[in-house]
Order: sequence, then C-alpha cells, then structure tokens
Amino acid sequence: MAVLYPASMTDASRIKRLKFRAWHRGTREADYMIGGFFDRYHAGWDAAALDWFEALLDEDDVEIMAWALGTQPVPAAYAGPLMEAMARLDYVEIPR
Repeated sequence: MAVLYPASMTDASRIKRLKFRAWHRGTREADYMIGGFFDRYHAGWDAAALDWFEALLDEDDVEIMAWALGTQPVPAAYAGPLMEAMARLDYVEIPR
C-alpha cells in the first residue's frame, strides 16, 4: 500500500526516497532492474505513476522480477504501460 505523504514533503524528497528504495532492494539483480527502471523513466512520470511505482516497491523483489520477465502473470493493479516498459529491460546496463 502506498504511503500518504504529508503536505510538507516535497516532490524532490519523494523522488529521493523512491530512488533510494528502488536501488536498495537486497540483491544486485533487483537493484539493476528496479533501480535502473526508476532512473530511466521517473522524470516523465506524473503523480499517478509515482503512486504506482511506490506501491510496486512494497511487493517482493522476486514477484516484481517475475512480472517484468514474464514468468508470472502481472496482477491487474500493476498491468499497463509502466509494467510493459519495465518488461522491455532496455534500461538495464550490465557493468563489465
């Protein structure tokens, strides 16, 4: 469930918090997938997309990755253009 932010929380502080949560998932694979997705797309998101992403961050990494990789069906709450963008994986850079 998404967190309701107090009126005093700025968009910048919300973005900073979401970025931290996106890049600190617990495994390198999840960090790259979820954090990379956030970095690539968040600048164009409206409040509804930020709400979607915040709710997504409350899900288990294994589930998120399975939905993005297509190994499990995407729940209706997360289906749509944002999950489709995540599934393209064109935003993940693999360090060599």
